[in-house]
Amino acid sequence: MWLRIADGIIRLRLLLMVVIGLITVVMAYYASRVEMSYDFARTVPPNDPDMVFLNKFREQFGEDGNVVAIGVKDSALYTLNNFKAFQQLTRELGQVDGVNGVISLPALKIIQKDTVNTRFFLAALFPDSVDSQPHLDSLLRIAQGQRFYMGQLMNEANGATMLLVSMKGEYTNSEKRIGLTSRLVELGSQFSARTGVELHYAGLPFVRSVVATQVRSELSLFLYLSAIVTGVIMLAFFRSVRAVIFSMIMIGVMVVWTLGTIALLGFKITLLSGLIPPVIVTIGITNAIYLLNKYHVEYVKLKSKEEAIRVVVQRMGLATFLTNLTVAIGFLTLLSTDILILREFGIVAGLNILALFFVSLVMIPGMLTWLPEPSPKHLRHLDFKILGGFVKAVDLLVHRHRVYIYVATVLVTFFAIVGITRLQSLSFMVDDIPEESQVKKDLHFFEDNFSGIMPLEMVIEVHTKRRRPLLDLKNIEAIDAFEASLDSISVTSRPISVISFIKAAKQGFYNNNPERYDLPSKQEAAFILRYMRGQTDNSGLFKSFVDSSFRKMRISMQMADIGSKRMDSLISFVIQPRADSLVAELRNNLRSDKDSVSFATTGSSKIFIKGNKFLINNLTESLVWAFVLITLSMGILFANARMIIISLIPNLIALAITAGLMGYFGIPLKASTALIFSITFGISVDNSIRFLAKYRQELLATRFFVPRSVSESILETGKSIIYTSIVLFAGFIIFAFSDFGGTVALGLLTSVTLVISMFTNLILLPALIMTFDKPKKAKYERQLIDDFDPAFYGEQEDEAIDLSKIKIHDRVGSAE
Repeated sequence: MWLRIADGIIRLRLLLMVVIGLITVVMAYYASRVEMSYDFARTVPPNDPDMVFLNKFREQFGEDGNVVAIGVKDSALYTLNNFKAFQQLTRELGQVDGVNGVISLPALKIIQKDTVNTRFFLAALFPDSVDSQPHLDSLLRIAQGQRFYMGQLMNEANGATMLLVSMKGEYTNSEKRIGLTSRLVELGSQFSARTGVELHYAGLPFVRSVVATQVRSELSLFLYLSAIVTGVIMLAFFRSVRAVIFSMIMIGVMVVWTLGTIALLGFKITLLSGLIPPVIVTIGITNAIYLLNKYHVEYVKLKSKEEAIRVVVQRMGLATFLTNLTVAIGFLTLLSTDILILREFGIVAGLNILALFFVSLVMIPGMLTWLPEPSPKHLRHLDFKILGGFVKAVDLLVHRHRVYIYVATVLVTFFAIVGITRLQSLSFMVDDIPEESQVKKDLHFFEDNFSGIMPLEMVIEVHTKRRRPLLDLKNIEAIDAFEASLDSISVTSRPISVISFIKAAKQGFYNNNPERYDLPSKQEAAFILRYMRGQTDNSGLFKSFVDSSFRKMRISMQMADIGSKRMDSLISFVIQPRADSLVAELRNNLRSDKDSVSFATTGSSKIFIKGNKFLINNLTESLVWAFVLITLSMGILFANARMIIISLIPNLIALAITAGLMGYFGIPLKASTALIFSITFGISVDNSIRFLAKYRQELLATRFFVPRSVSESILETGKSIIYTSIVLFAGFIIFAFSDFGGTVALGLLTSVTLVISMFTNLILLPALIMTFDKPKKAKYERQLIDDFDPAFYGEQEDEAIDLSKIKIHDRVGSAE
C-alpha cells in the first residue's frame, strides 16, 4: 500500500500541492475572522446545579463579578485640591460608556428620613464643590460615622478607601470590556499625574481584561519564537537553508489551518487554544526532521534522490501516521471532559495534528523532488561523532549493565512515588498572574486593606405563605448573629445584606448618630420598620439584596484569594456549620411545619472551588482514556501483550517522575499542570513506536536475534529520538517565558517530561526488550508493525537488506 502511496505522492505532487493551497486559502479566510474570547473560563458545565443556581441568582440580584475596584491609601487624598480631583475622577468614571454606576467616598449617600411620607431617602453627603479644608474635614468626620460603609468603602484604621465601578452586562464578557478597563486606567493615570496619589486596580473584570490582552500578545510572540527556535535547531542539524524554508512553509500552512479551524468550528481563542499554533510548529518540525533524516540516510545508501524519496514515504508513512495519531489521541481525549475550553482545545489540536500527517507526507517529499541532491555538507549530521559516541555508550550500557539500569529505575521510581504522595491540588482565582506583577501587587493591596475583592455570596430563603417573614424581628436577630460570626473571619470582609440596611436605617432615623447603628429594639421596630415597609420595589434600596416579598435575601461578602484548598475548608467547615445553625433557628421561628428555610453559598468564588475539582477530575479521566486508547493502538500495532507492557513502562515512569518532581518542588496540581500528562503521554509514546518499529525490522533481518536487533535500533533511531527530543524541548520551553504562571508550568513540566521520556525510551526500553522479549521464529505471526519492514515492499529490496546484514554481520548468523 505504501509503495503505491509513495508513487502517487511523487507523480501527483503538483496536484496535491494545489489542493493543499486551495484548502489553505479557505482556511486563511476563516482565520482572518477568528476572535479572542473575553468570557471568564467556565470550568463548571452550565447544567450543573450550582451553576444553574448562580445564574438564577444573577438574574434576580445582579452580576457578582462585574465590579472594578480602584483603591488608594494616601493621606494626601484628603487635602482639599486632591479630594476635588477625586470627586472629578468619580464623575468622569461615571460618564464612561459601559459603566453602570460608581460608588466612592465623594459620591457617598446617607440615609435620611422623610417624616411626612414615612419613608427613608438617600442624600449626597458631599456637595459638588467643597469650599474649604475645614468644611471637607467636617464632612469626612460624618463619613467616618457612617458605619454601613466602614470596612466596605473605607478602612477606618488607616484611611484607605476604594472606588467601585460596576459594568453593564453587555460589557462584562465582550471585547468592549478591554476598552472600558483601558479607559478607567487612563482616567486614573491622569488623576495620579495631577495629584501624585497612587491608585490600585482589582476586580474580576479588570483581571480578565489583563489576561485577554496578554493572551493576544503572547499568541504572536510564542508563534514567532517557536518558529525561530525550531528553525535554528533544524538548520544546525541539516545545514540547508532551503530545507528549513520549505519546512517553515509547511508549518505556516498548518498554523493557518489551525486558526481557520478555530473560527470554522465557531470557537474563539482562549488562553489554552492560543497555545495550539506553537505546539503545531514544534510537532511539525519533528515530522520534518524524521522525514529529512530518513531521506539523507537512504540517499547515502541508494545514491538516488527519487529512490530515496520513495523509500522515505514507504518506510516512514505508517510510522509518521501512528506517531501523529498517538499525539492526537492525547489531545482528543479531552473531548471526554465536560469542560468547554478543554473540549475546544482538544478537538482543534487533535484534528490539526492528524492533518499535519497528511500535509507533512505530501509537502516534505514533494518539496524534496524540487530541491537539488543533498551535498556532503547536508549529510554531515549523519556522522556526528559526539552523538554517535553517546548512543554507542547507551548500547554498551544496555548490553552489559542492565542490572544497574534496573536498580536505578527502581530507586528513581521509589523517589517519584514519595514525591507523588506530597502532591497537592491547589489553585487560585488569579492563578496565572505572576507574583511580581503590578496586578498581583494591587490585589494584595485590597487583601491587606479590605480583606480582598473576590465575591462570595449567600442566599437565605424562607418558604412560607407569611407576609415579609425576613422583617420579623426574631429572624432579623438570628441573621444578625450569623453575620456577626462571619465578621470574625479574617480573610473575609464584613457581610452586607438587608440587615445592614436595617441598621443603617436606625442610624438614619436617629439623625445619623453612629452609636445608633444597630438592630432596632421591639419598641423601636414599630417606628423604624414602618418606614422600611413604606419602601417600594423600585426605590432601589433593597432590590439588590432582597426580593419584593422579603422571603429571599442575599448576604454579600468579599474575600481574599486564599486558594482553593483553604477556600473549600472555609465554606465547608466554617461557614456551612454556622449556616446550619441559622437555618435551624429560623425554622423554629416559623409557625407551621409546612414552612421551611433554605441556605446556599454561591458566587464566582464558590463556583471556582467546584470548577477546580471538576477540572482535575476531568483531566484525570482524559489521562485514563489516553492510556486506554494508546494501549489499544499499541495492541493493534504489536498484537503482543508482552511488547505492549514493555513499551508502556518507560513512558509511565517518565510521567511518574514528573509528578514526583512536582511534589518535591511544591508545584500544585491544577488545570495547567494536570493538562501535561495526557498530552506528553501521547508525545512520548512516539519514541517507543519509532524504536520498536526499527527493532522489529532488525528482528526480521537478523532472524530474530534480539541482541543484534537492539544494537541496530539504538544506533539508528537513537539519534533521531535525541534530535526530535531536543526540538520538542526547545519548542515547549519557550512557554516558560510567558507572563502567566500556568503557561510557565505547562512549558517547564512538558519539557522536563519529554527529556525524561527520551532517556527512558533510549535506555530502559531496550533493556526491558533484552530481558523479556523472547521471540520464536517458528511461532512468527505477521504484525501490523511489520509494515514498517522492507521485507514487505518487494523481493528485490528484501534481498538487498538481507545480503547486507549477512555480509557485515555473518558472525551473528554463525553464533546463532
